[in-house]
Amino acid sequence: MTNYDDSQIKTLEGVEHIRRRPGMYIGRLGNGNNPSDGIYVLLKEIVDNSIDEFAMGFGKQIVITVDEEGVSVRDYGRGIPLGSVIKAVSVLNTGGKFDDAVFKKSVGLNGVGTKAVNALSLDFYVCSHRDGECSWARFHQGQLVDSGSSDTREKNGTLVKFVPDEEIFGKYSYNMDFVETLVKNYSYLKRGLTLTLNGTAYKSENGLLDLVRENLSEEPLYPPIHLEGEDIEIVLSHCNSYGENISSFVNGQNTRDGGTHLAAYREAIAKTLKEFYKKNYSPEDCRMGVVGAISIQIQEPQFEAQTKIKLSSTYMWEKQTKGELQHGPTIRAFVNDFVSRNLDDYLTVHKELAPVIEEKIKASQAEREEISGIQKKTRERNKKANVYNQKLRDCRYHFNDKRTEKTQDDIERSSIFITEGDSASGTITKVRNANFQAVFSLRGKPLNSFKESYKKYAENEELQLLVSALGVEDEIENLRYNNIIIATDADNDGMHIRMLVLTFFMKYYPDLIRRGHVYVLQTPLFRVRNRKDNRYCYSEEEKRKAVSELKTGVEITRFKGLGEISPPEFVEFIGEDMRLDIIKISDEESMSDIMAFYMGDNTMERQNFIRKNLRSERELEDVDI
Repeated sequence: MTNYDDSQIKTLEGVEHIRRRPGMYIGRLGNGNNPSDGIYVLLKEIVDNSIDEFAMGFGKQIVITVDEEGVSVRDYGRGIPLGSVIKAVSVLNTGGKFDDAVFKKSVGLNGVGTKAVNALSLDFYVCSHRDGECSWARFHQGQLVDSGSSDTREKNGTLVKFVPDEEIFGKYSYNMDFVETLVKNYSYLKRGLTLTLNGTAYKSENGLLDLVRENLSEEPLYPPIHLEGEDIEIVLSHCNSYGENISSFVNGQNTRDGGTHLAAYREAIAKTLKEFYKKNYSPEDCRMGVVGAISIQIQEPQFEAQTKIKLSSTYMWEKQTKGELQHGPTIRAFVNDFVSRNLDDYLTVHKELAPVIEEKIKASQAEREEISGIQKKTRERNKKANVYNQKLRDCRYHFNDKRTEKTQDDIERSSIFITEGDSASGTITKVRNANFQAVFSLRGKPLNSFKESYKKYAENEELQLLVSALGVEDEIENLRYNNIIIATDADNDGMHIRMLVLTFFMKYYPDLIRRGHVYVLQTPLFRVRNRKDNRYCYSEEEKRKAVSELKTGVEITRFKGLGEISPPEFVEFIGEDMRLDIIKISDEESMSDIMAFYMGDNTMERQNFIRKNLRSERELEDVDI
C-alpha cells in the first residue's frame, strides 16, 4: 500500500500542469488529421494574439510560416511589454487581456493560450520589438533556457516560433488545407488585415460576403444578403439543398459547433420571414437550404471548452460593478433585434427577392408535409417491431443520471460505430468501451440516397432507425455522439456500404460532415508475424516493410472482413489511439458533384479512380466496379 503523507503532495510549477494534463487546455491531441487536433489549436492561440492586436488598431499584417521546421508567427502590433515577455508566455493567469481598456473584444481572456503553446512545444521562442528595443526568451518543453535584450531596427511587434512536442502529440504533421482554411477565415473576418501564409497573401475586401460567395458549392437562388451593424455581421441566401450551412464566428473565432449566437441567428431567420410574409410557416421550412454566416463581437466570451468551438455566453457583456453583476442585452435579443429590423428593411427595398424566398419556403413545406406522415408510420412500425433495440447497442454515457454533468472529455469520447452484419457488429460489441462506444448494425447495403427520392428515404426503415439512434430527427444540435465512425469491411462490398452511408449524410445531414463528426475507421489489411514478432499493417507499403524487417519464418494473413479479426486482436484497433480518417469536404467542393461522382452513373473516370485509390495491387484484377 502506498503511504499518503506530505511527500505525496505536489505543487506543479510554471506550466508543468499543462504538460501533465494537456487535454484540459487544448482539448484533443491528435496527429493533425482532424482540424480540431491540438497542433492547430497551438497555431490558433498564437495567431489569435496577433488578431487581437489588429482588432485594437495595431498592425495590418501577420506573417505565418508552417513547415517541417515548425511554426513561425510575426505580427506588427504593439509588441509585448519588454519587462513582461517571460511572464507573458510562461506564468499562468498572466496577461494583458484581463483589462477591458487594453483588449475590449478578445478571443482569449484567461491568460492560458500562449502558455499552453510554450508548455506543449519542444522548443519555443518569443521576441518582442518595441520602439527600438527588443526582449527575447527561449524555452525547451516549457522551461526557460535563455533570454536577453538588445537594441533593434525592426518594426514593433511580436515574433513567436515553436515546434509542437512529439512527446505530447506523437508523430504528427500539419494538413495545409486546414491551415489555409484557418487563415482564410481570419482574412474574411478582419477586413484590411493581410495574412501571409508560406508566401501567399490573403486579404478580404468584403468580409463575410467573400466567405459565403467563395464557399458556395451551388448557385444560390438569389444574391446573398449582406448586413452589418455594430458588433454584428450576417450573410444570408437559400439554395436548393437539404439542411443548413451557416458559418459562425465570435471575435474572429470560428465556432464550428455554433452556440448561443448561431441558435439566435437561426431563430431570427425563421421569426423574421414568418413576420414579413405574415404567415405561420414552420421554422424548418424557412431555414431549409439556407447558406450564410454570422459574426458577432462580445466582451469576455465564454466557451464550452478551451478549444473555443462552441459559444456558451448568454449576454453581450457582463461585469462586476460595486460588488454587483451587471450585464448587457442577451445575445438572443441582440441578434433577433438586428435581423428582424435589417432583414425586413432589406426585403422591403429589394422586392424582387421576396417571392423567390417564399417559393422556396412553400416548396420545403409541401415536401415536408408529404413526407412527415410516411416517416411517422415508418418509425411507429419500427417501434412496434422492437427493431431499434436489435440494431443499437448503446453506451452507458447516455444512461448516466441527467443531473450528473458530463465533462468535455466525456462529450469528446462519445462514439457510435456504424457497421454491417452480425459478425462485425458482434466483434466490436464484445471489445468496445461500453462506457462511451455504441454500435449500430446495418442489414446489408442501405438505400442509395443519391438515386432515390426523399419519399423512398422516409419509407426506409434502416435509415430511419439510424437517424433515431443518432438523435437528429428534429435538430442536429441533439446529436447523441461526438464521433460517428463508419466501420466496414476492407473489400468491395464494404467500400460500397461506406459510400452509401456517406452519401446519405451528404444529402440529408451535411452539417454532420461540415462540423467534423463523421469518420471512417481504419482497420488493418494484413497481419505479418513470425515466432518473435506480430505486426498489423494498414497498407501494402506497411506490409512490405514488415516482411523485410521480420525476414524469416514470416506468415501473412489478409483481413477482408472485420469479423475475421478475433476480439482479442480487434480491441487494439478501437482504443484511444485508433486510426480514424475524418470525412472532410472543403466548402469549395460541391456535395452534389461528389455524390454524382461516387454514386451516379458508372463512368470510366470513376472506375479508374477506384482502381488507383481504393484497392491494393493484388486485388485490382478481382474488383467488381
